[in-house]
Amino acid sequence: QAQLRESGGGLVQPGESLKLSCVGSGTIFRETRMGWYRQAQGKQRELVAVIKKDGTTELADFAKGRFSISRGDINHSVLLTMTDLKPEDTAVYFCNLEDGWGSDTWDYWGQGTQVTVSP
Repeated sequence: QAQLRESGGGLVQPGESLKLSCVGSGTIFRETRMGWYRQAQGKQRELVAVIKKDGTTELADFAKGRFSISRGDINHSVLLTMTDLKPEDTAVYFCNLEDGWGSDTWDYWGQGTQVTVSP
């Protein structure tokens, strides 16, 4: 069983930046990717960005040009750097880790960190 610990959320003004961090611990067999999702109040959870083990990344359209995802210095860690934040980026941001063994895969989720963008 793995645990994901997120940090870095907070309240910022439009145009400002934030960096979210996530570190996985516990038993992780073969991590295939890590990423960030977000869920705004009253909306479904949506993909923000993922980074695979080989370093390839995928960003949602709203994130392109403003957000970037990268691996941290610690194994099983991921960073989300967000710039030019907008009020519509307000949401709870969840860290995700996809683990696997053989042909089976499963997901771990963090508890979420609140990002609020407001004047």
